[in-house]
Order: sequence, then structure tokens, then C-alpha cells
Amino acid sequence: MSHGAPAGGSTGFELPPLRPGPHTRRLDTIAIVATFGGLLFGYDTGVINGALEPMKLELGLTPFTEGLVTATLLIGAAVGALLGGRTNDAIGRKKALTIVAVIFFVGTLGCVFAPGLGILLPSRFILGYAVGAASVTVPVYLAELAPTERRGALSGRNELAIVVGQMLAFIINAIISSLWGHHEGVWRYMLAICAIPAIFLFIGMLRMPESPRWLISKGRYEEALGVLMQVRNEDRARAEIGEVEALAEEEAQAQSGGFADLAIPWVRRLIIIGCGIAAAQQVTGINSVMYYGTELLRVAGFSSSAAIIANVANGVLAVVGTALCLFVIIDRVPRRKLILFGFAATTTIHAIITVVATIMPEGTARAFVILILCVTFVFFMQTCLNAPVWVALSELFPLRLRGFGMGVSVLCMWLTNAALTFSFPIIVAAAGLQGIFGLFAVIGLLAWFFLYKMLPNTSGRSLEELEEAFSRGEFH
Repeated sequence: MSHGAPAGGSTGFELPPLRPGPHTRRLDTIAIVATFGGLLFGYDTGVINGALEPMKLELGLTPFTEGLVTATLLIGAAVGALLGGRTNDAIGRKKALTIVAVIFFVGTLGCVFAPGLGILLPSRFILGYAVGAASVTVPVYLAELAPTERRGALSGRNELAIVVGQMLAFIINAIISSLWGHHEGVWRYMLAICAIPAIFLFIGMLRMPESPRWLISKGRYEEALGVLMQVRNEDRARAEIGEVEALAEEEAQAQSGGFADLAIPWVRRLIIIGCGIAAAQQVTGINSVMYYGTELLRVAGFSSSAAIIANVANGVLAVVGTALCLFVIIDRVPRRKLILFGFAATTTIHAIITVVATIMPEGTARAFVILILCVTFVFFMQTCLNAPVWVALSELFPLRLRGFGMGVSVLCMWLTNAALTFSFPIIVAAAGLQGIFGLFAVIGLLAWFFLYKMLPNTSGRSLEELEEAFSRGEFH
């Protein structure tokens, strides 16, 4: 929901207006602390970008084990995302995030002190579990604490925190490499930084309130009112209890769908669309660039020291593109049009990189052309295909199917991410940059045609209107 939406949301309650006061600062503080989870998500997925090269030299990694080290985190993330929602419901959002902070810390220590793959791989899995759990916990916590008027803006901060975390990982990697790149085990310094935001998240969450919606779902109404009094003016807090109850009932209804619903043709089609768009977002290769960008630029022609610095540009353009999308574009352009344009742009850039990598001779000029094309790809990806895909997924499924549909789609997203991440160094070693980007271009073209035929426009209509249209077989 946009920042200026009227109070009351979809539940029909007429609420008193929000007024500024200490509660506004309290809510902003909560959002800052919670988005450390998103920051950790971004940092822990991005830090491998610069750490991989010295790690390969010290541990003697092959393209196969290199892909395994990177992809293990993503397998853990898939498990964390799958189980994280149940943990949230069982113990509450606050406790879940506090535990996630501890898991981040433990996984980081395991990676930093790992003598070899026997410890490193399980530690990466643990770290990945925390990443996946954070990916489903932070947005829910923020959405449930935010007032209707600020829900979109506050929830969007998590997406921004993720790309900021990746950018910080690239910058810190470049600094550490420049200062201590000659030290043995420099990759351990890079990974150790991950412990700092984990400590901030843990200490911060100890002082944060629980989600009022979760408290109401457990019958703890007085505590829920107490939390709302912290983050709303008093008359708004008392009036909002009714809305929160209704939202809690909606949330329970949203978890009622399951595999039995796949017998219904239009539901089956929605699940196919959801899994398709989630997988398609990953086969753009965005995470291959964000995880292997330094190595990619080294293969393109940069020296190892120059590649880790040049890779910072990918992080900067990711943040710029995400901010532009969240604050300017996402509510102004129909979702279907934005996503199809994004796939057309990214696929075109993949094709150009394939041609450049094939016909240009190795050297500085080739390296800089590929760098410019890579950062342009990252910009279009973050502007048109990151947040818009997540928003489209949340709008695609009717309320009763939202939990099931989102769960299956996000699982497909993580598994596709893991498969591509594992394959990337193997394909690059065998076929070069033209091989991997040629593959991305072909798959991107197929994904565009799939979405052109299957993807409905979800913006501008309520969930109820969409459900009525889908149940009649009207997807366009």
C-alpha cells in the first residue's frame, strides 16, 4: 500500500488519523533494528563475492567445490524460508528474530574458523538457514507493526536493506583486500565482519516489542494494546485493535490453502505462474553476478585487485535501482508491463555480453565494456524485476491460497538460485563468459515468452476482484 493511502486498509475500519509524536520515533527505531536482519541477508550473500578468490587459493577449491561452498548457503536459505514461517507462528516474531541473530553469529564463527570444507560447508548451511528465516520474518514483523499508511514504505525498507548489505559487503571486501590482501586467510577477515550486525540485531531485538497481530492471535489483547500504544497515538491505538483482530483472522484464512487445491484448474495455473515468475527472476543470473561478480570481472580481464574494487559498482547500482523502484516506479507502472520490460532489458544485455565476450580481444577495453554491461544489467534487474516480482507474487494468490502459493513459489526461487549458483563456476570454467551469458540469454528469452502468455496484471485490483476473474479463467 502506498505511503499516502487512507487509514483503514481492507478491513473497512474508520481509524483516527496518525499524529506525530514519540511513537513515530519508536516505530522508526523498531524498523531500523529489524532491518538489520535484511542487512545480514545482503551481507552474508554478498561477502562471498570477494572472499572466494583467496578462499580458493587457501583451501584448494575446484570449480565444483567453489560452487558447493556458495550454493550450500542457498540450500540452507531454502530450508530456513520453509521452516521460518512456522517458527514465527509458534514463538512470535520477536523471539524468532532474536534466535535468527544467534544463528547468524554461530554460522559466522563456524565459517571464520573452519579449517577445511568439513566445517565450512555445514557452517555455510547454518548461515543460510538464518538468511532464509530472516527473509520470511523481517517483512512480516515490519508489516504487522506498521500503520496502514506507512506499511508499504516500512516493508520496502527490508528490500533496500538487503541490497545495502550486499553493497557494504563489496565495499568492505575491497578495503580489506587493499589493506591486508597479502595476509594468509584474508577471506576470514571478510567473513568475520558478518558477526557485527548479528550482535546489533540480537541486542536490539531484546528491547523491541512483539507483533500485536501475533499477540492477538494468542489471545493476549492487553499486551497487544500496550504494543500499539508504543507505536501509535492513543486514540489510534485503541481504535486499531479491531483492525488488527480482523487482520489476524485474514492471516489465519490465508494459511488454509494446500496441495488439495491443486485439483482446481485455475488454482493450478496460479501456482504454475507463481513458480514460473519466481524461477524466472533467478534465471536472469542476478545472484550469479552478486555472488561471483569479482571472479566474473577477473575473467573479463581485470586483475584480481582491480576486480574486487570494480565490483563495488554492482553494489552501488543495485541500491540505486532498488531505491528508484520503491520510491518512484512501483506504484506508477502496471506490474505486468514493468516485469516484461525488465526481462526484455536483462535478456538483451545478456545477449550483448555474449557477443562482446566472443568477439572482443582480451584486454582493458573488453574488461571495461563487460563491467559497464554488468552494472547496467544489475540496474535494470533491481529497478524492474526485484521488488516488482515479490509484490506480484503477494498479489497473485487469493487470500486463502496466499500462504501456500507464496511458500511453494519462494521455495522454487531458492532452489533455482542454488542450482544456478552451483553451476556458474563450472560453466564458466568450461565455456567462458560467452557460455554462461549465452545460456542466460536463451533462458531469459524463454522466460519472457512464458510470462507474456501466462502472467496477469495484478496491480489496480483488489484480491477479491482478482480471485473472481481468475476463477472464471480470465487471466488477462
